[in-house]
Amino acid sequence: MVKIKKLFELRGNLESKDKAILTVVGALILIGLWFLLAEVLSTSVITQDESIDISKISLSERKYYESDSLLVASYDELEQMSVEELTSFGLKKNKVYPLLPSPIKVIKAFPDLNQNDDVIGNTFYSIKLNFLGYLVAILVSIPIGFLLGLIPLFRGLFSQIINSYRFIPLTAVTGIFIMWLGLGSDMKVSFLAFGIIVYLIPVVIQRIDEVQNVYLNTVFTLGATSWQTIRTVYMPYVFSKIIDDIRVLTAISWTYITIVEMLNKGGGIGELIWTAKRQSRIDKAFAILIIIVVIGILQDRLFVMIDRILFPYKHINKGNKH
Repeated sequence: MVKIKKLFELRGNLESKDKAILTVVGALILIGLWFLLAEVLSTSVITQDESIDISKISLSERKYYESDSLLVASYDELEQMSVEELTSFGLKKNKVYPLLPSPIKVIKAFPDLNQNDDVIGNTFYSIKLNFLGYLVAILVSIPIGFLLGLIPLFRGLFSQIINSYRFIPLTAVTGIFIMWLGLGSDMKVSFLAFGIIVYLIPVVIQRIDEVQNVYLNTVFTLGATSWQTIRTVYMPYVFSKIIDDIRVLTAISWTYITIVEMLNKGGGIGELIWTAKRQSRIDKAFAILIIIVVIGILQDRLFVMIDRILFPYKHINKGNKH
């Protein structure tokens, strides 16, 4: 009874074991709802039964089996027939999932993706592009963010202009990047980096503004120079906070990579989704989305681990924070 009450406590904390159990239960509930919704939205279509021996059916009754146009033209009439009557014409009713594939069909799509679409190679290609995009964005954003955040001259000149870049619709600038850099990997990495930079620079400036005066007054009292203040106060504070912001922004970049990889046949997960769409393989598209979600979860855990290693003092007495 005490435990149940704890589940509904405002901003209450759960033990690790309870969290794990609830995560599993939550996943099972969502899969159950997914399965139920897929069945509700499914429909039956009449198709040729390729598993039968057509030679055992008389020539006159093969007319629907051998002519797709005749099958389509007589579809309303065929729908009124029983299963036995359809079988006599070499036809059968197939359950299809035009809007939402069943979880079973999605699971069955993975071997197909592996065999025919090199899903592993394409996944690592997308991971490589994303990683390079993160790297370029971080290397560009942090120095510029410090420059704008710390030096009033540069803040006055460029801060408002760079802030306004956040309102640029990124999907609309893909054409500009293609004109500048073509359709290769350089364009994709640059586009991904740009998508992060426009958000990361203002965040760096904001983190600099959050540094409390008590720390600055302390180092001034000790006679620290400007560089010593940056090195001992601003950099440790900003870096310890910015890693959480980078974690969020790199997750968003997976949205951008599916956009740029749909533009040409250069490989990657985005291209696989586009191919699945052209093949009307919604089960494959869902399977690829699951792969992206799994990568996102692993990436998120990796950032948490790096954060704990680089900034262990943040996690003192906060063992259950993440």
